[in-house]
Amino acid sequence: MAETNTATTVEFELVSPQKLVVSEPVEMVVVPGAEGDIGVLPGHSPLIATVRPGVIDIHEAGKVKERIFVGGGFAEVSPERCTVLAEEATAVGDIDRAAAETRLSDAKQVLEGADEGATAEAERQIAIAEGLLAAANGASAGN
Repeated sequence: MAETNTATTVEFELVSPQKLVVSEPVEMVVVPGAEGDIGVLPGHSPLIATVRPGVIDIHEAGKVKERIFVGGGFAEVSPERCTVLAEEATAVGDIDRAAAETRLSDAKQVLEGADEGATAEAERQIAIAEGLLAAANGASAGN
């Protein structure tokens, strides 16, 4: 990373099990943390946080440049870097609403028939599907 970038950008990496989704310097990134959204700017205090299903907003030139849905995971932040290890990642514009609705319906059916040990996983899948639908609906509303 060039020295001139260190004061104005933070190096952002988003990694899913399938691939490195994003690796670039950005002005700011907003990550959906389990305790609330985390806005990461250059010089941010170090932290490690869990990520809830939601949308990561990548900011450039004072505006949201890219929106990516993540299905949960972990974030590590340092003054010069933000790394998100996501369980899944999909560009908001690529979300198939019908598939997300089917996924939600299927997850709800699994929850109905789940024994005690499988309830937590079924609820997690419902949360991911609901987040996916919310992201798709936000994209269609022009957000």
